[in-house]
Amino acid sequence: MIRKLPPLLVNQIAAGEVIERPASIVKEVVENAIDAGAGRIRVELEEGGVELVRVVDDGRGIGREQMPLALEPHATSKITEPGDLDRIGTLGFRGEALASIASVARVTIRSRTADEDSAWVIEAADGVIGDVRPAAGPHGTTFEARTLFYNTPARRKFLRTPQTEKTRCVEWLRDLALAHPALAFEVVCDGKVVIDLPPNQLPRERILAVLGREQERELLEVSVDQFDDARGVLIWGLVGMPSIARPTPKAQHVFLNGRLIRDKTVQHALKEAYRGLIEPGRHPTAVLVVEMSPDAIDVNVHPAKLEVRFRDQSMVHSAILHGVREALRRADLTPAAPPSRIEFGPGHVDADAQMFADSVRAMRDEAVARAGSAFPPVERVREALAGASPTGFPPELSPIGDRPGHAPARAETTGWFSPKPASRVLQVHRSYLVTEDERGIVIIDQHALHERVMFEKLLERLELGGGSLESQGLLTPAVVEAEPRQVDRLDDLAPLFARLGIEVQALGPRSVGVRAFPTLLLERGVEPGEFMADLLERHDREGFAPGDEAALHEVLDMMACKAAVKAGDRLTDAELDELMNLRERVERSASCPHGRPTTVRLSIDQLEKLFHRR
Repeated sequence: MIRKLPPLLVNQIAAGEVIERPASIVKEVVENAIDAGAGRIRVELEEGGVELVRVVDDGRGIGREQMPLALEPHATSKITEPGDLDRIGTLGFRGEALASIASVARVTIRSRTADEDSAWVIEAADGVIGDVRPAAGPHGTTFEARTLFYNTPARRKFLRTPQTEKTRCVEWLRDLALAHPALAFEVVCDGKVVIDLPPNQLPRERILAVLGREQERELLEVSVDQFDDARGVLIWGLVGMPSIARPTPKAQHVFLNGRLIRDKTVQHALKEAYRGLIEPGRHPTAVLVVEMSPDAIDVNVHPAKLEVRFRDQSMVHSAILHGVREALRRADLTPAAPPSRIEFGPGHVDADAQMFADSVRAMRDEAVARAGSAFPPVERVREALAGASPTGFPPELSPIGDRPGHAPARAETTGWFSPKPASRVLQVHRSYLVTEDERGIVIIDQHALHERVMFEKLLERLELGGGSLESQGLLTPAVVEAEPRQVDRLDDLAPLFARLGIEVQALGPRSVGVRAFPTLLLERGVEPGEFMADLLERHDREGFAPGDEAALHEVLDMMACKAAVKAGDRLTDAELDELMNLRERVERSASCPHGRPTTVRLSIDQLEKLFHRR
């Protein structure tokens, strides 16, 4: 028998999609406060929000006649007709959040508008909405949700510890604070203030206040302006140096028109921008603010509004990819020697370093044109982009390689030797090269650096060769033992082999013959049979798609690794000079194609501290 469900059960089903834990309440209610024009928001939590979530704002408030409607399902002031769903410009719009919360918690709302003489209060529990009563209170709204899931104990038992639930609430609030630097945020957990951010901060100041000022020198500025006539995309943000990449993507904060999103298109663009700069299992740090016309996106595809659908995914992917790549290209990516290796005396304070950091911060904040108190609208973000330097540093403090006229170029392939001499270089243990630059001592892993050089040469020869590497036939095929399944897959790999300049033929059910091999690899003494055996084994293990550009890069990584000089190889003076010259000309020379660093720098400041000169 088909029955119409009672309202309480309907709301509890909706709550199952929207309200998973206290953090869900925090997100929905704070977003309502932002939509209501609040300038200050205070959030109080008890027992991780399980026992109490209280949100106090100074926004427009809710009128007396509207208060019962606020707790009704699918009642909202933010959309009025179907067409509004195609141009949503607010954080909330569905109208089910407060009704869902009231079905699984005891809710009290106290509110007052600017034209009312007093506040009004209403309570709801178990699907029953109480009467509106007069009360004392300032302009704005105070929302309370107590004893979450008190009437659905099966769901309550799936909540984590209060500490875990508190952490999730605070993470949400930090993201909302990042997205809205104009607003003051105060968060109090069990009587202790854990977030206290002032209003009207510049976007950069808010990011540093949330992420930590100690990361300032590790962040690079990204700016993309492809917005014209209410179309396109505008991007501003800070991305981390490869040295601060993380094991998970949790350090990526992406905001679309003020809304936190988790989007695979954006994540993939970030990953591709850092390809070869970080190890495959790590993820870049990033705070990106994306502005687009509301009709260019669909935010109504996920109950918690975390996922969106771009009308033009490729345009967004391309803008982020090229914007982040440009920021990385202009930066000196050489990591400093780990600070943990430098010991300080008791109570030591590096005053000079702090003074320098303060001056950099002041100039960089000045360089960001006064973007206003929040990221949106588009005009304010564009104004910020107009005043920002390409690297995020003022010109007088930019690294040498970042200044106009010093941009790195791809390595040339006209020979191994170059007439330009390098600075003094010392080879240590036939593995590391030590030299100096204007900032201190530079230590280089010779294999990792040459691997990057060879990778860039292979890429260049692919381009010069019309998409395939120059190949040389072998007088006698190199025979490779293989598993039958590997022999059967040779046809699948044929397009990849053609681009690599490799000619392969099955000689039997368990053997493969290599008849042609890339000229560059033969010049570097790479053994065709050994390389093919490794390639087949890797394909058997990882199963990469032969037509994928990422698969091509993986195989080029293998080629570069095998063609590069090895740890333990003694280099002649001419080879040392050429390697150092190529380091200056090759893009991304601070890391090998696998993302490991090729170079670290021990700065003058660090040297002086090591020898107790400071």
